[in-house]
Amino acid sequence: MYTATTRAIKVTVTPQYLPDQSNPSKSQYVWAYQVRIENKGDEAVQLRSRHWLITDGLGRRQEVKGPGVVGKTPRLRPGEMFEYTSGTSLSTPSGFMGGTYQMVSEQGEDFDIEVPTFSLDMPGGKRQLN
Repeated sequence: MYTATTRAIKVTVTPQYLPDQSNPSKSQYVWAYQVRIENKGDEAVQLRSRHWLITDGLGRRQEVKGPGVVGKTPRLRPGEMFEYTSGTSLSTPSGFMGGTYQMVSEQGEDFDIEVPTFSLDMPGGKRQLN
């Protein structure tokens, strides 16, 4: 489990390797990751977009930007949370990803919150960091 807190918005990510969707003989490795976003502050906020940086075991980077998460732009009042599950694939048995969510406060202020960088590792696989 990986956690980061920015402006009282806590983001927790739990990745999981999916062996049934992976095919190592074809260099296809797949992970799911569950994200929990908790508003621990005193004002409502809304998630508008995401920006991911995904790096494979050879140091190749992929950038992903887009509106919302899993087709949603959740609004979180103080004390509320939103959870979703998504996934990614790599051509190497290890890598990592992280990024930011672009948020807006109820006063209309735009700001970014950190999504913690988390490790993507095939169990029993050799880790390679670049």
